[in-house]
Amino acid sequence: MSIVPKETIEVIAQSIGINNLSDDAALSLAPDVEYRMREIMQEAIKCMRHSRRTILTTDDVDGALNLRNVEPVYGFTSGGPLQFKRAIGHRDLFYIDDSDVDLKDVIEAPLPKAPLDTGVVCHWLAIEGVQPAIPENAPVGAIAAPSNGTTYEQKEELPVDIKLPVKHVLSRELQLYFDKITELTLRKSDSTLFKEALVSLATDSGLHPLVPYFTYFISDEVSRGLNDYSLLFALMRVVWSLLQNPHIHIEPYLHQLMPSVVTCLVSKKLGNRIADNHWELRDFTAKLVASICKRFGHVYNTLQTRLTKTLLNALLDPKRALTQHYGAVQGLAALGPNVVRLLILPNLEPYLRLLEPELLLEKQKNEMKRYEAWRIYGVLLRAAGQSIFERLKNFPPLPSTPAHAIWKSKEKVVTEAPTLNNIHASR
Repeated sequence: MSIVPKETIEVIAQSIGINNLSDDAALSLAPDVEYRMREIMQEAIKCMRHSRRTILTTDDVDGALNLRNVEPVYGFTSGGPLQFKRAIGHRDLFYIDDSDVDLKDVIEAPLPKAPLDTGVVCHWLAIEGVQPAIPENAPVGAIAAPSNGTTYEQKEELPVDIKLPVKHVLSRELQLYFDKITELTLRKSDSTLFKEALVSLATDSGLHPLVPYFTYFISDEVSRGLNDYSLLFALMRVVWSLLQNPHIHIEPYLHQLMPSVVTCLVSKKLGNRIADNHWELRDFTAKLVASICKRFGHVYNTLQTRLTKTLLNALLDPKRALTQHYGAVQGLAALGPNVVRLLILPNLEPYLRLLEPELLLEKQKNEMKRYEAWRIYGVLLRAAGQSIFERLKNFPPLPSTPAHAIWKSKEKVVTEAPTLNNIHASR
């Protein structure tokens, strides 16, 4: 059975003037057409790989046709994607929507500029270890001191702006360390060795050159692995360990880490299994966010403001999922009682009116939705209670009366009220 339907063979036959092709002939030709197409595409892929490219172009197909001594297809270029339209009355037939071009307009159009001719010029780079001062060579001063990036001018030449590339070189040991940490994070996040690796990330000195690599690794894996709960939790634990390391200056990379951290806090779905405890991941990430704001809030004045704005928008948006609301509440609550008092408590009454239908069995039949709503209700109660408790600490304690009258008699404590007989006896 060929993947090329016989209808396609009939259309091709009609395009070259064969209108009475039988069904048996079309069915017999279809496997051969498929074989030829596969052969051409395999040769085109070889041309693509030899050109060190990962995208197949029409030039590769033309090269494959030339290798098979077949006339190449004219009129197709790799300048942009082709626009296909579905043929009316044929479900699986498409054609290219070509626009009609007036030949007169093409002839009268101005010619493009001629490309520059390619030439090869030989010159001396150095003669017996001495670089000759010729226009083809860079100035010696530019190579000796390129730090200021200044522009050097040559006589009778245009100014030359030289920017030498700076290559980030890692030692072999650091490369092996990074590969091992990433391997444990991706495949063995529940092993004892991974826990030891987290301790190493939090305490070892000399890991600062690896910070940009870890940052890129975390952001890349979070964007691709939102369905992998174990991976996301492992990545957040790596972030926590990096933040605990006193030898690492992670401030310049916070703008790359924060989107990944906030994603694990307020994303709609974390993991693809019912058994994945994404609530625990959101709780851990909320503590991580609070730690970042507490440690680097004085360095970046707008860090907590932008974060609270993002979390508040996620909380007050009724179109967001309940899991996103939970992450937003946990993130705001982790930032402290003042944030709860200023942002959550003023919006508590309207939000509870929005949440109430999700809590009742009569209005919400989905048990999972009801459970999510009760989780949000619980974290709201906890956040509001802690905020009120911290507020009450500012007031002086009220005096209270003792529960029982206490009398001392001969250095003994009596918890009963004294009677008249006891008084006479003591006299």
